[in-house]
Amino acid sequence: MARKRLKLVVLGMMARCPYGGQTWLYLNWLRALAAHGHEVWYVEDDPIWPYDPMQNTVTDDARYARKHLADSMARVGLADQWAYRIHGLNGACWGLEPKQLDELYASCDALLNIVGATDLREEQMKAPLRVYVETDPVTAELRLANGDEHTREAFAAHHHIVTYGENYGAPDCGVPLCGLTFKTTRQPIDLELWPMHFDPSAKFFTTIGNYRQSGSDVEYKSVTYKWSKHHEWEKFLDLPKRTPQPFEVALNFSSEEEKKRIESFGWRTCSPFQMSLDIFGAYPEYFRKSRGQFGVAKDQNIRLRSGWSSERDICYLACGKPVITQDTGFSNIIPCGEGLFGISTIEQAVDAIERINKDYEHHCKSARKIAEDYFAAPMLGKKLLEDVGLA
Repeated sequence: MARKRLKLVVLGMMARCPYGGQTWLYLNWLRALAAHGHEVWYVEDDPIWPYDPMQNTVTDDARYARKHLADSMARVGLADQWAYRIHGLNGACWGLEPKQLDELYASCDALLNIVGATDLREEQMKAPLRVYVETDPVTAELRLANGDEHTREAFAAHHHIVTYGENYGAPDCGVPLCGLTFKTTRQPIDLELWPMHFDPSAKFFTTIGNYRQSGSDVEYKSVTYKWSKHHEWEKFLDLPKRTPQPFEVALNFSSEEEKKRIESFGWRTCSPFQMSLDIFGAYPEYFRKSRGQFGVAKDQNIRLRSGWSSERDICYLACGKPVITQDTGFSNIIPCGEGLFGISTIEQAVDAIERINKDYEHHCKSARKIAEDYFAAPMLGKKLLEDVGLA
């Protein structure tokens, strides 16, 4: 019996946040779903104005956002399958006419609200199957456990909740599930667009991201679970002094003083801004030219053992770059010790670096193998559709 060709709508925020990490999160999901021959649409449709990095401001001028979407979708073979509407702004609808966009919701087989960044409106609620794909677990669950009504309504608007918290429900996981049923997934990666790049002369262990962020700490049962990664970076600042391995971090810092402080511990720094805007050039090239990755996770995921894996980590693995990162419980699901190291202490980080550099080619091949076995886009696209009853 022939498999039904599905019409799938992916809701996202690529225009709102037009950087490499957020963009590739969606592009890899689009490729994961389209790999099975389905009709896949990317839609951004909410009242939030986009950020224009050239003007360095949030604006109702959507020229940069529209070009970003058009270029990105064309590069993954979906040139005519996107729509962008700034809801509530007169005339601000591109890719499809407003009536066509509303009809798309009603005629699709499923709407996938990836990242959960869109609060569903009446038009979107007409989709017959609505799936919330939670890529950044824990915060919403803690808020829900504290009685947050917005989170309750957001989850309730969907038929399924699928989370990157792969350790949810395990004995060592402390995330409150609030009586909900969670299905699990992880970040897919298109292995054709992210090929292995072995370079034994590569020098620096690197990472990309933000050093400090605010606004999403959550207090739960009188304990504060932190969002900003700078709390975890503090635990590893002495790492360059503990090993001859050099490090470079492409991090956004809150001040020049903060940046200089990090450099005083022996970390080389660079700005991620321009490279993160070059989605198919400088951004993936930074991964390819790295020796490996050393990074940290959020306190919320670490202490509560959510099982979350970073989309950034998977990009490194796909490029054949060994990854050392704090274990959030993903070691219960994904094998560690060859190509991927889930660590808790600076001593474990030093040991992982020594093991990688002792047999670098082996760990590079192992990193790529983990990407192939656990994060391949077609496999995870198929699993997601099976989990929500569509395949």
